[in-house]
Amino acid sequence: MKIAIYGRDFNDSVLPFVQQVFNALSLYKIEIVVFSKFHNFIKNKVTLPPDTATFSGHQELLAMGDVLLSLGGDGTLLDTLSLVRDSQIPVIGINFGRLGFLASINKNEIDTAIDALVKGEYSLDKRGILNLESQNNLFGDENFALNDMTIHRRDNSAMMIIHAYMNGEFVNSYWADGLIIATPTGSTAYSLSCGGPIILPNAQSFVITPIAPHNLNVRPIIVPDDVELTFEIEARSTKFLVSCDSRTETVDRSVKITINKAKFNVNLIRLNNESYLTTLRNKLLWGIDTRNY
Repeated sequence: MKIAIYGRDFNDSVLPFVQQVFNALSLYKIEIVVFSKFHNFIKNKVTLPPDTATFSGHQELLAMGDVLLSLGGDGTLLDTLSLVRDSQIPVIGINFGRLGFLASINKNEIDTAIDALVKGEYSLDKRGILNLESQNNLFGDENFALNDMTIHRRDNSAMMIIHAYMNGEFVNSYWADGLIIATPTGSTAYSLSCGGPIILPNAQSFVITPIAPHNLNVRPIIVPDDVELTFEIEARSTKFLVSCDSRTETVDRSVKITINKAKFNVNLIRLNNESYLTTLRNKLLWGIDTRNY
């Protein structure tokens, strides 16, 4: 097994856990390849195996990795989508952040998780992806998102009017600060904080969630994931923002945005002792009420 490791810069408090990851992998004599920017960040901070190789992009990962291990929070794991793309290379995340819906392995479970990973004690959780199309080829060949795509106003601009269509049929004109189109995976992210529903990962649907809508009777709506959604923008400002997960572009208001389901999935590794409902209960503290203690 070849394990590729991806991470971002972080504070020194998590370095012992990063070292623990490399120590655990070394016990199994696994071939390790590290994302080049992350390797430059940690090479003088932790002890790496002497034969550690590096990779810098999608094509190199295809040739060098069987599994991609993300070290960090959910944002770090979302970054791996641009590396994995449609390769079907499975991804697993160790959470050094706070909430961790995607990077669900806790810091105190590192040794157990790597043992299970090496022994193949896991299943693949296939997650749907959003695809964005526009006449100016926004985001180039990285025009996809695992969590959500967001249309939103710039900080200094007035409220937007977003005209939404589904398979060419008019849905609504949203007077709001923006609009979130989220996958079931992304339903526990930005959409949830704006009042959207939690959707189980295997539900074949998207959710359209308005951001601070002017009309209080405008609510999130769940739509099938086989539809094509089109958005036209009306606003005082000549520019607005479009985000694919954590990547953002400034766009002219004349640009029409089309969103549909991508033709590929991302494989998230779920260890055999994990379940999505358990993750929800733990992360959202369901059933825990301090008044009971």
